[in-house]
Amino acid sequence: MALHPETREKLKTVSTATLCTALYKRGLRNQFIQDVRPLNPSLGNMVGEAFTLRYIPAREDLNPISVFQDRAHPQRKAVEECPPGAVMVIDSRKDARAASAGGILVSRLMKRGVAGVVTDGGFRDSPEIARLDIPAYHNRPSAPTNLTHHQALDINVPIGCGDVPVWPGDMVVGDGEGVVVIPAHLADEIANEAVEMTAFEDFVQEEVLKGRSILGLYPATDPQTLTDFAAWREANRR
Repeated sequence: MALHPETREKLKTVSTATLCTALYKRGLRNQFIQDVRPLNPSLGNMVGEAFTLRYIPAREDLNPISVFQDRAHPQRKAVEECPPGAVMVIDSRKDARAASAGGILVSRLMKRGVAGVVTDGGFRDSPEIARLDIPAYHNRPSAPTNLTHHQALDINVPIGCGDVPVWPGDMVVGDGEGVVVIPAHLADEIANEAVEMTAFEDFVQEEVLKGRSILGLYPATDPQTLTDFAAWREANRR
């Protein structure tokens, strides 16, 4: 399912926390990828369809360094096939002892127009990646080559990343706190709801900073709250 341009723009304006709340209302409690962090939190929201790469534990006789000479090696192939605007999501089995990728491969993703990259393992060359104009999320820096612990196997199949199930085409959103995965069929309605929730929470934040009590305000159990919110929206064109 292609991500509508309007939905992409909406998802760029909302937080992963708000998206998690909207997903929770629909019974989805396990969509926030655990233990991944942005290398550069200042880049703004990462939004795109999931394109996946799966690693398994490396078996030494099948995974010598010479495998990289194969132009069809799954890691290299994934980097060249991940569509522009998509997010590459890597299943590294939550094992950051060896790198899922490094600065050269992430640079190539950036130049190809990929929207971001996420691994539940780690990246090597992380200071270099942090300077690139592409959102990248990992557990921690991982200097050794992935060959020492990981064996790239499958491209664009369902995976687990940080304990979250990810299907190809799911919507992936990252911000300064982390990454959330939205099932593809819910993306439009989740985006719409999150925009509305964000407007209300921005109003509430302003009121709280003015000294207003949260009782009756958050949640809006006092009818006056909705009246005040409507006036705030009109004044702020929200």
